[in-house]
Amino acid sequence: VQPKIMMKKMSIPTSKTSLVLFLCQIISALDVPLDLSQPPTITQQSPKDYIVDPRENIVIQCEAKGKPPPSFSWTRNGTHFDIDKDAQVTMKPNSGTLVINIMNGGKAEAYEGVYQCTARNERGAAISNNIVIRPSRSPLWTKEKLEPNHVREGDSLVLHCRPPVGLPPPIIFWMDNAFQRLPQSERVSQGLNGDLYFSNVQPEDTREDYICYARFNHTQTIQQKQPISVKVFSMDSLNDTIAANLSDTDIYGAKPVTERQPVLLTPTGSTSTKVELRGNVLLLECIAAGLPTPVIRWIKEGGELPANRTFFENFKKTLKIIDVSEADSGNYKCIARNTLGSAHHVISVTVKAAPYWITAPRNLVLSPGEDGTLICRANGNPKPSISWLANGVPIAIAPEDPSRKVDGDTIIFSHVQERSSAVYQCNASNEYGYLLSNAFVNVLAEPPRILTPANKLYQVIADSPALLDCAYFGSPKPEIEWFKGVKGSILRGNEYIFHDNGTLEIPVAQKNSAGTYTCVARNELGKIQNEVQLEIKDPTMIIKQPEYKVIQRYGQVSFECIIKHDSTLLPTITWLKDNDELPDDDRFLVGKDNLTIMNVTDKDDGTYTCIVNTTLDSVSASAVLTVVARPNPPFDLELTGQLERSIDLSWIPGDENNSPITNFVIEYEDALHEPGVWHYQTEVPGTQTTVHLKLSPYVNYSFRVIAVNKIGRSQPSEPSEQYLTKSASPDENPANVQGIGSEPDNLVITWEPLKGFQSNGPGLQYKVSWRQKDVDDEWTSVIVANVSKYIVSGTPTFVPYEIKVQALNDLGYAPEPSEVIGHSGEDLPMVAPGNVQVHVINSTLAKVHWDPVPLKTVRGHLQGYKVYYWKVQSLSRRSRRHVEQKILTFRGNKTFGMLPGLEPYSSYKLNVRVVNGKGEGPASPDKVFRTPEGVPSSPSFLKITNPTLDSLTLEWGSPTHPNGVLTSYTLKFQPINNTHELGPLVEIRIPANESSLILKNLNYSTRYKFYFNAQTSVGSGSQITEEAVTIMDEAGILRPAVGAGKVQPLYPRIRNVTTAAAETYANISWEYEGPDHANFYVEYGVAGSKEDWKKEIVNGSRSFFVLKGLTPGTAYKVRVGAEGLSGFRSSEDVFETGPAMASRQVDIATQGWFIGLMCAVALLILILLIVCFIRRNKGGKYPVKEKEDAHADPEIQPMKEDDGTFGEYSDAEDHKPLKKGSRTPSDRTVKKEDSDDSLVDYGEGVNGQFNEDGSFIGQYSGKKEKEPAEGNESSEAPSPVNAMNSFV
Repeated sequence: VQPKIMMKKMSIPTSKTSLVLFLCQIISALDVPLDLSQPPTITQQSPKDYIVDPRENIVIQCEAKGKPPPSFSWTRNGTHFDIDKDAQVTMKPNSGTLVINIMNGGKAEAYEGVYQCTARNERGAAISNNIVIRPSRSPLWTKEKLEPNHVREGDSLVLHCRPPVGLPPPIIFWMDNAFQRLPQSERVSQGLNGDLYFSNVQPEDTREDYICYARFNHTQTIQQKQPISVKVFSMDSLNDTIAANLSDTDIYGAKPVTERQPVLLTPTGSTSTKVELRGNVLLLECIAAGLPTPVIRWIKEGGELPANRTFFENFKKTLKIIDVSEADSGNYKCIARNTLGSAHHVISVTVKAAPYWITAPRNLVLSPGEDGTLICRANGNPKPSISWLANGVPIAIAPEDPSRKVDGDTIIFSHVQERSSAVYQCNASNEYGYLLSNAFVNVLAEPPRILTPANKLYQVIADSPALLDCAYFGSPKPEIEWFKGVKGSILRGNEYIFHDNGTLEIPVAQKNSAGTYTCVARNELGKIQNEVQLEIKDPTMIIKQPEYKVIQRYGQVSFECIIKHDSTLLPTITWLKDNDELPDDDRFLVGKDNLTIMNVTDKDDGTYTCIVNTTLDSVSASAVLTVVARPNPPFDLELTGQLERSIDLSWIPGDENNSPITNFVIEYEDALHEPGVWHYQTEVPGTQTTVHLKLSPYVNYSFRVIAVNKIGRSQPSEPSEQYLTKSASPDENPANVQGIGSEPDNLVITWEPLKGFQSNGPGLQYKVSWRQKDVDDEWTSVIVANVSKYIVSGTPTFVPYEIKVQALNDLGYAPEPSEVIGHSGEDLPMVAPGNVQVHVINSTLAKVHWDPVPLKTVRGHLQGYKVYYWKVQSLSRRSRRHVEQKILTFRGNKTFGMLPGLEPYSSYKLNVRVVNGKGEGPASPDKVFRTPEGVPSSPSFLKITNPTLDSLTLEWGSPTHPNGVLTSYTLKFQPINNTHELGPLVEIRIPANESSLILKNLNYSTRYKFYFNAQTSVGSGSQITEEAVTIMDEAGILRPAVGAGKVQPLYPRIRNVTTAAAETYANISWEYEGPDHANFYVEYGVAGSKEDWKKEIVNGSRSFFVLKGLTPGTAYKVRVGAEGLSGFRSSEDVFETGPAMASRQVDIATQGWFIGLMCAVALLILILLIVCFIRRNKGGKYPVKEKEDAHADPEIQPMKEDDGTFGEYSDAEDHKPLKKGSRTPSDRTVKKEDSDDSLVDYGEGVNGQFNEDGSFIGQYSGKKEKEPAEGNESSEAPSPVNAMNSFV
């Protein structure tokens, strides 16, 4: 019968690691239930080599179990130990443990020996190991006289410790009188034997308190050796007196310090051997002398050092290999090397082995008549011998048992009977130790029993192994079967694993694995069954793990840990920092599913782990928190290599605080000239900690270093020591030397003074020298104090001077300075430009020429010429008015310029003046010129009245700007049908002196569109458009009684679409007649283009809109429509944007006084409008803005870009009086003054800037005055609504 395995109640593990541990537990659990008869089993005993404290009682343990309970006896040194005869020795009740009373008079040395315990009952006897009892010893150092060690610098030295032999051996360490450990290094180190080795001695090794200490851990005592004195001599400083008092043996040679190649201090010779036991730690040591200090390297000949078990200690002088095996045997070479050579030593290592188990004997439980075997197999080096004992007696002399047969390391049992029960001991031994193992044979006849509790509940996580326990016992060994469910069939197949101990394993448990499982155990003596329950739970998961975070110091950071778990399990979340508990700090706030750290500090840097535990599983996730901050300031600044003009600065970087240092900034302070002020000197990369600095003479330098990383700059380091450089003559002269006269008879010489550290020495002054250029004069010099200017008086007006300024101090002059050219003071120019000529290019542009003035008469730096021009009168108008003077400035020695923005058919005057740095010279004689005729502006208005069945009456006003002599008017008209299609065009020429016309023979009830413009001899001007309709006949709608003289509008209706264009935008206005609350839109596109119309929605019910973002110098088409009225929109209009121009320098419309004046004028106009409205019986004529020809020269179409209003030449369509008595024009603009012309294309104002090609920005001078109305303009004032809208 095979041994039965009893199982204890266990939880089902959820991992493979837990499963392995579980199986190991159940395999090793070979207990027979204690209610059954069984031989003794030793359960506890003292170690084989038992070192005891001689001051305390000795306790030798021996515990055993068995049925019936065993009795105990002891042997000492191989003979029976009668404890009853020794009053100091007692045995614990129900135990074999001995207690030897030392504290009450006993002596530990008296009980030194080898002890063995025997536990016996009626079924056999078990024995313990041989327990060797030895008291620990901590003897004192023997007294010895220690001579001082006199050593030459650079020689090697060994200070011997030679501790007393103790049990166990003591731990050795070296300290001084102050109980401070002596520092060790590659040069000075302690060997494995406790000696202190110096590869080479240095003067700092001189001291009198080298003390070796031995600590005996068992007795907790420390023994101290006498202090050892070491004195190191440097032969360079050894005087004759010292040499006379020392013998040759005291000083190791009288040679000066020289470098030496390595020599091994330990081990000696070229080879040595080492034996170590399997499983122990192998320690090999090499310590070498030499100067420079040798470096040790280890290799294994013919092999590699074991990677995971090799360690280097004591500055690589000790090779440590843990858990050695036979494979680690071989030759190990240490190599000591320095710059002069090398030395080596080979250690031959042999690994022996005390016996170790291959198969230890295990307890046998057999039923009568069964067979079985006990196997005892061990290995070692050398091979151990195997011997058997029965109940503690060598089996050769033990009572005979016919069922037993010994075969070397095996005992074979056949047809055992109850009397065959016994305890057998196997002893495996060699020269390095022994193994002893007890194993019993217990002959029993028992029906099956199941040790697992009934209805035990197992809970496992899905997809994990499930282990269902069925611990059993029986003799003979029962057979185990498993069933699922109440009436389930026996479980078989690959889905299950059946273990010998009765456990059922489901490798991957699924949800359908849950249920009731039945375990049945049967043998020839009976049968028994047990049910267990299995539940499958959902795994716990972290669905949002904490993430890596980088946070600046004093910030706030949060880690998330959101989980999903089985609803029947209660999870707990634990946060760890670096695998330890969170700090006890209020800054750490643990929430339901997060961890928040407030006011983060450097100590918070680390790995944070979220652990989620349930009763069945555990999951975790980690994230690293990196706390970054500005670097700590550098420290330990050191100045070396001091020279007159340079120095070396070094420093130690501070902590970079997890953000690498990118660079170091070096600053300096000049305590001599600017104490407390720090200046930038240079900077170096973050990997550099030294810098070579160039210095200036006569500066008391201090330096400091600032570290920089991505987070910011560190605090400055502490200043370095001060370094005062020697004085010297100046290296450089003042910069930016200039000579400019402030008066016509002086020369002001200025320069930038040298800074304090540039002076290079005390007594800084300047030598100022000058002489007139191109005149054979000597230099005039003067030495001045540390100032920045010097004034030379009594100079001729505006003559060139050669100037130089040289620095000097108490030690001498700076290098010879370079010369600069300056000029004495300027005076006003003396003469005016001559031969002024004007060439009129077109009606708005003229070119003026002049002869340059002689340079000598300029009496200063020629800056340019100014052209003053103004309009005398308009040739097409009877009245005059004062107009403002305009000024154009042309930079440099130019002799011509363009005059833009002139009014056609006008008389002008101009003069020219030369300009220097002092001012303007006299004006040239006024030159008169006239501009030719141009095309007129559009007629001021067009009204259509008195509609009949076949006629309409047209009335119009002459153009506001005729720009010449009007020759005629042209009227074009054509019918429009209901789909806005145009009929044939009719053209009529009308004399210039007419102001009305009756058109007859028109079709009744027909809409007509009219186009009307004026002509001069130059050509046609801009046209004005209007629409009207003849009335129906009597069969249709009756003629209205009210306003019978006006044309009935067709509803809805958008008319009089007018445009006023600038460079990049245009003002669109219109009139609307129709239902209230219409929503308008403006459509526009490039004229002649096939692109789709662009659409802009008008905000509210306004009747104007500004199109922005247009291209300068481009023709556009535009129309206006109303939302919701399908297909209803105005007729198209075409306009052209002006060319790109610069903004005016002064915008009067933004001046506060002008806005206030306009408001007052608007109020006055409103009052006048009300009075006029009452007096009139029918619609009158209203002034409107005139429209220029769309193709006219854009240079005469000025505008104001900044506020969206337009100048004198803004476009505007004709307007008729509004229906229902309205008098409000729709142009929505304020009429600007004539002088508001743009000059931006050609010149520059007085305060403006010249361009290289002579272009400029104009600026006006003089007062603006309003020009009287001319032509057929109405005497009524414009609508105040329009005046106010101009500011929108």
